[in-house]
Amino acid sequence: MAGLNLKNLYKSFGAVEVIKGVDLDIDHGEFVVFVGPSGCGKSTLLRMIAGLENITEGELFIGETLCNNVEPRDRGIAMVFQSYALYPHMTVYDNIGFGLKLARAPKEERDRKVREAARMLQLEPLLDRKPGQLSGGQRQRVAIGRAIVRQPEVFLFDEPLSNLDAALRVSMRQELTKLHHDLDATMIYVTHDQVEAMTMADKIVVLNGGVVQQVGAPIDLYQDPANLFVAGFIGSPKMNFIEVTAKTVGKGEVLVQSDVIGEISVPLNSDRVKTGDKLTLGIRPHALSRSDDGPFSGQVELVERLGNETVVNFTLSNGSAWMAVLDGDEPLKLGSEVRFSADVGAICLFDAAERRIR
Repeated sequence: MAGLNLKNLYKSFGAVEVIKGVDLDIDHGEFVVFVGPSGCGKSTLLRMIAGLENITEGELFIGETLCNNVEPRDRGIAMVFQSYALYPHMTVYDNIGFGLKLARAPKEERDRKVREAARMLQLEPLLDRKPGQLSGGQRQRVAIGRAIVRQPEVFLFDEPLSNLDAALRVSMRQELTKLHHDLDATMIYVTHDQVEAMTMADKIVVLNGGVVQQVGAPIDLYQDPANLFVAGFIGSPKMNFIEVTAKTVGKGEVLVQSDVIGEISVPLNSDRVKTGDKLTLGIRPHALSRSDDGPFSGQVELVERLGNETVVNFTLSNGSAWMAVLDGDEPLKLGSEVRFSADVGAICLFDAAERRIR
């Protein structure tokens, strides 16, 4: 197995620059997830690692090997795509072993590797079936088995679960996490689903507009987002935001104000804020609690009762849509007025350049 080193990678399609100077180190055995909205460049970056897209500028190392001009088949990688790409006329056994057959692996070796992959993926009872006789989750496991038998140095996954229903996605997330542990493999996984990223990754790489916004462990990105984009993208439901003004800046705190929420004193140890600065206040839905005199008030638009918690969608007086997640079953009615408070320690502040300052 091997780690990867991406040094100042760029990718352009004509005049359109898609990847803009990505620097990234991936250690051996890490499960790294590239996450971001559609069009952010995450799949393009994965395809550059795979050798399916040329590198416009920069260097890509897999292990100690510079791979810019190395053919995909010689990079020691295996890729699992969003589409299963199985041969419909072949059995599960033959689909898993097809790459080994093309490589002219001995029959005994091929059989051993296919059956070992089938055992790991719980496909042993299905080896004689054809893809048309399988569920979506079973087909995806066959595609993963086809990658496993190659014994690659790096596994690449390009949104492999996006065609599955919700229950299967949860099940497959668990299976892939277990597979990573069993193989002790380096895995790079692309998704637009930040829940997948949070639950599977050792390290998350957040991309937007071809630029890496932040790299870190899932809980670090959730608790300490580097900027407004990461704060709004990581976490479900997403963080609530409102524009405020720094009314006064004192030692260790700032008093922020807006016509919607009034005044709130927020702890702050930063010399980057001055009186009159325009800031963005952010707070996660789970940090809000019901309060008769709380500063965050609005009209209830939707109540989602999930049994163990209640998700409240409400609109502030300026029209901003906010959400609160409350424990248990809260007796709220559509159209009613509701107020929330929050521990000031849970409040984030972002400057005009969208960088987090608290």
